[in-house]
Amino acid sequence: MTIDEIIALIADMDGVLTLEPGPGDGSPEIAWGDVFFYYAPDGKVPTTTQPFATLVTKDYPDDKASRLDRPGAFRLNISAGKDAFTEWTGHSPRETAEFTTAASQVDTVLAHPTYAGAAWLAVVNPGPQTETPIKELLHAAHERARTRYHRRAE
Repeated sequence: MTIDEIIALIADMDGVLTLEPGPGDGSPEIAWGDVFFYYAPDGKVPTTTQPFATLVTKDYPDDKASRLDRPGAFRLNISAGKDAFTEWTGHSPRETAEFTTAASQVDTVLAHPTYAGAAWLAVVNPGPQTETPIKELLHAAHERARTRYHRRAE
């Protein structure tokens, strides 16, 4: 799957706000080129919640385990929730000490190298092996974000 295919897949979901930071928009330069997906049917960036998925195109100072400095490398990050995280990793999100060793494997659903403790999963360069699971995980993450948004609105 390409970055554009993933953006299109998520953008088709109800109520999604897609942020693509870049020069001149007030965002920090380090975020330029990355993509953030929120459930925000009002079109406003939520101030009380994180995105439900992100696309990262480079290493960050505290997040280099995925080796996104390789040509063409990017990582899809998904707020999976505790149950899905445990199902995919075989461990609770709080048991994260062993997760970073395989963080640079491509087309594999892995614990996020930095945010595993918050039940985030990650896939470096998604491909045919992860396409179906990614779609399922993204739809579930979107639904959880939608439910949280509407619960807070009540």
